[in-house]
Amino acid sequence: MNQISWTLQRFRNLLKRCIADGDLVTGKSLHSLYIKSLLIPPSTYFSNHFILLYSKCGRLASARNAFHHISVPNVFSFNAIIAAYAKESRPHIAHQLFDQIPQPDLVSYNTLISAYAECGETAPALDLFCGMREMGLDMDGFTLSAVITASCDDIGLISQLHSVAVSSGFDSYVSVNNTLLTYYGKNGALDDAKRAFYGMDGIRDEVSWNSMIVAYGQHQEGSKALGLFQEMVRRGFSVDMFTLASVLTAFTCLQDLSGGLQFHGQLIKTGFQQNPHVGSGLIDLYSKCGGGMSDCRKVFEGITEPDLVLWNTMVSGYSQNEEFSEDAIECFRQMQRIGYRPNDCSFVCVISACSNLSSPSQGKQIHSLVLKSDIPSNRISVDNALIAMYSKSGNLQDARRLFDRMAEHNTVSFNSMIAGYAQHGIEMESLSLFQRMLKRGIAPTSITFISVLSACAHTGRVEEGWNYFKMMKEKFGIEPEAEHYSCMIDLLGRAGKLSEAENLIATMPFSPGSVGWASLLGACRIHGNIELAVKAANQVLQFEPSNAAPYVVLSNMYASAGRWEEVATVRKLMRDRGIKKKPGCSWIEVKKRIHVFVAEDSSHPMIKEIYEFLEEMSGKMKRAGYVPDMRWALVKDDGSGEAEKEVRLGHHSEKLAVAFGLISTRDGEPILVVKNLRICGDCHNAIKFISAIAGREITVRDAHRFHCFKDGQCSCGDYW
Repeated sequence: MNQISWTLQRFRNLLKRCIADGDLVTGKSLHSLYIKSLLIPPSTYFSNHFILLYSKCGRLASARNAFHHISVPNVFSFNAIIAAYAKESRPHIAHQLFDQIPQPDLVSYNTLISAYAECGETAPALDLFCGMREMGLDMDGFTLSAVITASCDDIGLISQLHSVAVSSGFDSYVSVNNTLLTYYGKNGALDDAKRAFYGMDGIRDEVSWNSMIVAYGQHQEGSKALGLFQEMVRRGFSVDMFTLASVLTAFTCLQDLSGGLQFHGQLIKTGFQQNPHVGSGLIDLYSKCGGGMSDCRKVFEGITEPDLVLWNTMVSGYSQNEEFSEDAIECFRQMQRIGYRPNDCSFVCVISACSNLSSPSQGKQIHSLVLKSDIPSNRISVDNALIAMYSKSGNLQDARRLFDRMAEHNTVSFNSMIAGYAQHGIEMESLSLFQRMLKRGIAPTSITFISVLSACAHTGRVEEGWNYFKMMKEKFGIEPEAEHYSCMIDLLGRAGKLSEAENLIATMPFSPGSVGWASLLGACRIHGNIELAVKAANQVLQFEPSNAAPYVVLSNMYASAGRWEEVATVRKLMRDRGIKKKPGCSWIEVKKRIHVFVAEDSSHPMIKEIYEFLEEMSGKMKRAGYVPDMRWALVKDDGSGEAEKEVRLGHHSEKLAVAFGLISTRDGEPILVVKNLRICGDCHNAIKFISAIAGREITVRDAHRFHCFKDGQCSCGDYW
C-alpha cells in the first residue's frame, strides 16, 4: 500500500470516528487538513461526511459551507444537507434544496417528509407523499411512519393511511404499527389504538407496549396502563426509561400518590431515578398529585445532567401551583443562564406562570424573548398561551391584536380569546367570536362551552344560555360535565331564578359535587337568600369539609343582615374545626415591582401618602354622589359609630392598591389590581367613582372575573 492510499484510509477512519463520537474539535482539524493538504485530493465522499459531522454537532452554517464547496454534489450530498436543515426545524429551506436534486431518491423523500412531520406541517408532507407515489417511487416503512406522524390530529387521514398500510403490506411492519398506535392514542381514538396494538400479536416490541401504556394514560385509564405494564414484565420484555415514565404517567392520571411513592422506591433501587426522562415523570407526578414542590426539587437536584425536557417539567410544575409562579420564572431564567435555549414547551410553561401573577412587565419580557427566538415548531401553542396571558393581565387589546395576527388558529386559540372576553364581561365579542369559530368549521370543545355559558351567566342571558347548553349534546355530541352544569346554575342563580337552579341540581344525571352547590351558594349571597344558602353551604362542606369559603359566605351574609349571633356561631364552628379563612389581599405591579396590601395595612412604606390620598378622594367622591355601603363593613355595631365603620370600609385592600397605583403612575396610565378574593360591593361602587374623578382606566381582577372601570362605569354592568 503506497503512502497516499494509507493516508486516505487513515483519514477516512478518523473522520468516521469523529462523526460517531460527535468530536467537533478533531473533526474541524481534519477539515482544515483536508482543505490545505495536497495528499488528500478533493472528494465528494469526504465533503459529504463533513456535512454529516457538522450536522450532528449542530453547526448548520459549517455544514452549509461544506456543501457549497462541493463542485458536483450527488444525491447523498443533497440528502445530508437536507437532513441538516431538517434537524434545525427548517423544512422550507430543506425543500428548496430538495427541488435542486436531479433525481431525488427514497431517502430524499423520507428525510423531507420527516422534516415537515416534526414541524407539524401536514399539507406539504402529504403533497410529497402523493408526488412520490405518482412518480412510481416505492415507499418503505419509514415513509409511511413519517406521513402518519405528519397527520397530527387529523384522525380521518390517519385512518386512510392505515388502509394504505394494510393494502400495501406494511401492516406487518412494527414501526408503522407503533406510529399508528401512538397517533390514534394522541387523538382520542383509544379503540383504534387498542385494535392496532392487539392486532400486532407476535411482532410487538418494547415501543409497542410503551405506546399502549401511554395511550391508556392519556385517556385517564391508569389502572389499565398499570395492568399492561405488569403483563409486559411477565412476558419478559425489557423495561427502559420510556416504559417507566409511561407508568408514572398512569399513577399521575389516577391521582395515586401512594402508588407513585412506592414505584419511586423501586426506581431508586434500580438506579433509574437519576434518568432525566424518568425524573420528568416523577416531577409531573408530585406536582399534580399533591406531593409538593419540595419533593419535585429533590428529584430534580438528584439528576446530575438535567436535559431541556426535565427543566421544562420543573417550570411546568411550578407554574401549575399559583403560589410558586415566581419560582417558575426564576427556574426558567436559571435554565437560560446555564445555556439551554427555550423551546415552545418552555415558553408555554413560563407564560402560564406570568398569567398566574398578572404581571404585565414579566409577560412582555417573555413575549419579547419569544419574538427573538426561532420557534418554528408548535408556534401556535405559544401564541395561544400569550393570548391567555394578556387576557389575564387585563390587556384584551394586545390579546386580540395577537389573535388577529396569527397565521392560523385552532380550537385553543378561539377558546383563549372567547374566555378572555367572557372574563372581562364583554359578552357580545365573546359570543360573536364563538359564531365566527363555528362558521370557520372549527369544532368547539367542552372548554369552549364553559366560556360561552360563563359569558351568558355574567350578562343574564338565560334563554340564550339554555340554547347553548342544549346545543352541546344535540349538535356537537358533547355531554355536559359538572363545570357546564355549574355555569347553568350560576346563570339561573344570578338571574334570581333560585328555585330553577335548585331544581337543575336535583335533576342532574350525576352528583353536582362541591362546584354545583358552590355556584348556588354564590347566587344566594347575591340575592340574600340565607335559608337556601345554609342548605347549599352544608352540601359544599359534605364534599369539602376543610373549605373555608362556605363558612365565610354564611358569616358575611349573617353580618350583612345584622344577625350577629349566627355570625358568632359560624366563626366558633370554624375555630372548633380548625378551619382558617384565607386572608384577603390585593396587589399591583408598579415599575416591575409587586406591591401587596391587606385591609387596614400599615406596613407599606408609602402607607401615609396612600391614606392621605384616600381621605382627599373620599371627599371628592361624596360630592359626586358616593354613599358608603356600611353592609360591607361586616363589623358588629359595638358603639364605635358609623365614622369608625366608614374608616374601616375605606381601608379595604383593593382601595389601598388602587390608591397606590394612582399616586405612583403617570396621569392617564391604566392600572391593574389583582385581588385573591371576590371584590367587595362597596369597593366596586367606590372604584367606579374613582375612575371618573381620576380620569383613569382601572382594572380589578378578582377571584372570579375582571372589572374594567372607566368613566364611572364597570364592564360588568353591575351584574356580578
